Amino acid sequence: MKDDNCIFCKIAAGEIPSATLYEDDDFRVILDIEPASKGHALILPKEHYANLYELDDELAAKAMVLAKKMVTKLTAILGCDGYNVVQNNGTVAGQTVFHFHMHLIPRYQGDGVKLGWKQGTLTDEVKEEILTKIREK
Repeated sequence: MKDDNCIFCKIAAGEIPSATLYEDDDFRVILDIEPASKGHALILPKEHYANLYELDDELAAKAMVLAKKMVTKLTAILGCDGYNVVQNNGTVAGQTVFHFHMHLIPRYQGDGVKLGWKQGTLTDEVKEEILTKIREK
């Protein structure tokens, strides 16, 4: 299914020009037009899914396999020092386009790209609460 109001649906369908790095029946991989670093790419499914929760397991698995394939190939091409593979779900998590996508962000020593969070501490109380609830599901 496609959402006629979704810019990523239009890009994935080839209706809006993009710098396409890879394409198959399920996905299009493009260079991000607002890159965090040189070579920043996006994996876009051709069908519309708002987020990870909507993907079926098979397509989610294919997305991860494709991410591995692309970062392996792009690392060799770009000579980068590492990679961030980022996928956001929901506004609070930083999602701004509500079409599932994965960011492939090449990292270079000293690039100044900031991805992260303030590290907390896992307390025994929180640990036990989560472990108990996950076992109940």
